[in-house]
Amino acid sequence: MANFYSNIYYMFAVFLCLVFISIVNVKADDCEVCIKFLTRFENTLKTEGIEKEKDIQLKLKEVCRKAKGKDNRFCYYIGGTDDAATGLLQQVTKPMSFHMPIEKICEKLKKQDSQICELRYEKEIDWKNVNLDKMRVKQLKKILMNWGEECKGCLEKPEFVRRVKELMPQYVRDEL
Repeated sequence: MANFYSNIYYMFAVFLCLVFISIVNVKADDCEVCIKFLTRFENTLKTEGIEKEKDIQLKLKEVCRKAKGKDNRFCYYIGGTDDAATGLLQQVTKPMSFHMPIEKICEKLKKQDSQICELRYEKEIDWKNVNLDKMRVKQLKKILMNWGEECKGCLEKPEFVRRVKELMPQYVRDEL
């Protein structure tokens, strides 16, 4: 009978370990913005030959100043923007200086602040099949904002559509 209970205890312990591993383990789709942003950032570091933690931190702040959309929100959460209230930069830069895998860095950040892994990129626009005339003004404004452009003096929807069409060749070359 004691052997029966030890088997049940062992199976329960294995079950709890598997549950814990599945909860803590970070996949690419769990921390989409974190993994993609830090992967791009890591490639920048490799290209520029930056390896020291202080240099990595300075470069991260520089990249975060230029970040937009969800990347900017991620930077805000880790303390990379000037208006950030948190200071998790060292939890990013120190492991990067030791060449820790990005997934592990994001996993540790998730433990610090779960919002980091809740960030998701918006779906890309299929420029070949998009009908700008059927889009909402809010969506057109968002496209312009993502491009870093604006539509000065635009009040009506056709004006926003016209502005997006004017700028499309500049921002959507490869996708058309």
